[in-house]
Amino acid sequence: MPEERLQKILSRAGIASRRKAEQMILEGRVVVNGQIVAELGSKADLARDHVKVDGKLVRAPRQLAYVVLNKPKGVVTTVSDPEGRPTVMEFIKQGRTRLFPVGRLDYASEGLLLLTNDGEFANRVISASTHLPKTYVVKATGLLTAEQEKQFREGVPLGGRRTAPAGLHLIRRGANPWYEVKLIEGRHHQIRQMFKHFGLLVEKLRRVKIGFLELATLKPGQWRPLTPDEVQRFRRLLKLDGDVKTA
Repeated sequence: MPEERLQKILSRAGIASRRKAEQMILEGRVVVNGQIVAELGSKADLARDHVKVDGKLVRAPRQLAYVVLNKPKGVVTTVSDPEGRPTVMEFIKQGRTRLFPVGRLDYASEGLLLLTNDGEFANRVISASTHLPKTYVVKATGLLTAEQEKQFREGVPLGGRRTAPAGLHLIRRGANPWYEVKLIEGRHHQIRQMFKHFGLLVEKLRRVKIGFLELATLKPGQWRPLTPDEVQRFRRLLKLDGDVKTA
């Protein structure tokens, strides 16, 4: 196996996202063959080198697992929570395969969430560069004007940076209308912040689709593994090499 950058190795092993792995390296938490490595350009080969994070040996996952969950409202999208709130992991029956959430849905949001131990898959799903659309239904506190809808679709300034072009479709008109929103990026509270930019609040938010995968009949708190066909379809969309053996 050829050498790879440490952050990619940690991501593939399901330790953390690449960005979080880079932070771990800079913090001096990664050791290769007994030596602390704190440079982001460093490489290693798991077949030959001993890589440890916080004293624990890193191993490539024996089998890759992919799960879809209908995340309920009032649950955090993390592996653990220091405040003691329920997490999405409490809904997943795990054996020896440890999973982590792909991206986030905030505490007050619900809907489709992927979990996996495939770090490269997770990175591609999250990255805006893959242009994988995520579809949401949103209940707002008021109607956007035609001009505001145009601005919403073209992108609005958030945190000094304009959002990527988005899809927007009015589903149900009323004092508290429902919209369908499609994004290819996932900034922190992005949809809520985009509506807030126009003076509106989001009352309800549910993700119903990632790429081709729909929430369908899963009830809040229910989950299922992705089928082998769904996994391979995602891998083709995300331009990931080769087939995989799934757990």
